[in-house]
Amino acid sequence: MDLLIIILGLLAIIVLWVVLAYNSLIVLKNRVKEAWSDIDVQLKRRYDLIPNLVETVKGYASHEQQTFEKVIQARNMAMNAQGVKEKGEAENVLAGALKSIFALSENYPELKASVNFLELQRELSDTENKIQAARRFYNGNVIELNNKIETVPTNIIANMFGFKLAEFFEIEEGEKVVPKVDFNK
Repeated sequence: MDLLIIILGLLAIIVLWVVLAYNSLIVLKNRVKEAWSDIDVQLKRRYDLIPNLVETVKGYASHEQQTFEKVIQARNMAMNAQGVKEKGEAENVLAGALKSIFALSENYPELKASVNFLELQRELSDTENKIQAARRFYNGNVIELNNKIETVPTNIIANMFGFKLAEFFEIEEGEKVVPKVDFNK
């Protein structure tokens, strides 16, 4: 009888541990989804600002059509990107295209003085900061989930139930430096 109680007790402990490990993996997986949603919201905000920026710049530099087309094309590519890796690559292209718009402002003093342009530039800068914060939050959750999936003993449960490692949302090293645009020159 004592042996049966010990076996049942051990079995109960194992079942409880499996349930707790599984639930902790689910919680982390949901945190990663939530964090990605935060990034997505900020990216959509940036996508909404870009057409206004292009239209404002067009008013001052209408003959720069190729630059405008590159920005709109990069925006559309980023909006249609699927998955974390593809989205990161598309965002790198978009960041480069946006730099070209801001570089144009150096050639157009009236544009640099435009209230609309300054406001859009401020909003984009604010959005970039929010994207950066959301990316840090997301990547922090990804590392926590990935550590749980890869470490003993929860890796056993993760493998049993098919949990997959999450991808980091990364940007290229060259894109990490935000260009300084000074409109007061």
